[in-house]
Amino acid sequence: MKSFRVRELKSTDAHALLAFEILNREWFESHIDARAPSFYSLQGVVDHIEGYLSDFAAGTWHPFVIEDSSEIIVGRANLKSINSAQRSAQVGYRIDQGASGQGLATLALRHLIQVAQRRWQLAQLEAYAYRENAGSIKVLGRCGFLPEQPAGVEQAGGECRFVLSLR
Repeated sequence: MKSFRVRELKSTDAHALLAFEILNREWFESHIDARAPSFYSLQGVVDHIEGYLSDFAAGTWHPFVIEDSSEIIVGRANLKSINSAQRSAQVGYRIDQGASGQGLATLALRHLIQVAQRRWQLAQLEAYAYRENAGSIKVLGRCGFLPEQPAGVEQAGGECRFVLSLR
């Protein structure tokens, strides 16, 4: 069985992250909104990483990558929109198509939950998934997220909101 580890995103990850994103572009775009075409260049990814690390320094994001035993990036996971006053954040993750079905999304999400509790002392996490993304919805349920739809509000684009209370 392969081993994997979740670690914080680093500025030196640009080449590896670009390779991961290009390899999985079509796969990701079948499950989530497409990135701008300018993202898919070395400078685009460098800018992306710099933005994430700046937001991390400001306490509003916490970006991670998932690596296999060969230190190849096979996934990403983020705490985003961290709101210390409300003690909440959103979670997001994406897994390499070739590595899907190996429990990496669950590994990533459990890592985010742990970091949200221990480092950020958050009380609530939320996630969004398209109704058609059964795999992601299954992972969210496995990690304790519950579907939540405010009364009388329709989510645009078929997205469902999921919430996890950390209290």
